[in-house]
Amino acid sequence: MGTAGWIVVGVIVLVGLWLVITYNGLVSLRQRCRQSFSDIDVQLKQRHDLVPNLVETVKGYAAHEKGTLEAVIKARNAAVAAQGPAAQAAAEGVLQGALRQLFALAEAYPDLKANQNFQQLQSELSDLENKIAAARRFFNNTAAEYNATRESFPAVLFAQSMGFGPQEFFNLDETERKAVQTAPQVKF
Repeated sequence: MGTAGWIVVGVIVLVGLWLVITYNGLVSLRQRCRQSFSDIDVQLKQRHDLVPNLVETVKGYAAHEKGTLEAVIKARNAAVAAQGPAAQAAAEGVLQGALRQLFALAEAYPDLKANQNFQQLQSELSDLENKIAAARRFFNNTAAEYNATRESFPAVLFAQSMGFGPQEFFNLDETERKAVQTAPQVKF
């Protein structure tokens, strides 16, 4: 084999290595997306498990507020059943709105606000909300990195054909966007 033959073999080997490295990078990023989405699922499951305890605590103090309590349970069940980032984000937004109504309801019942069990559950829920927000940020960062790599050259040439589709983000729904844009009211 002459010099030209070795050059062709070298180029083929380099292109092969380049494809393997790009493919493995996409696989790694896809796995990070899946792992970070699982982290969100863990936090959401903890919240879903906490909500019935919170509702039961409130029931004892605000039995005639049945509509609010049923709305929280219905939103929780819908959130548990949601599949995929977009559906889960929408369902979690509804649940978060229902929980806001529940906490607003608690403001009307001083005995409930002073209840140690309610305060502990509210504190745990607040802590979980912070963890969920952090997990969502990490997932969205990972999804953005994956999507950017997938759409960059050279991966863009073969990513779609090898099963590397775009990754959805875990975005705020309209209700959550409005809540974030509105400053909380503090009353004494």
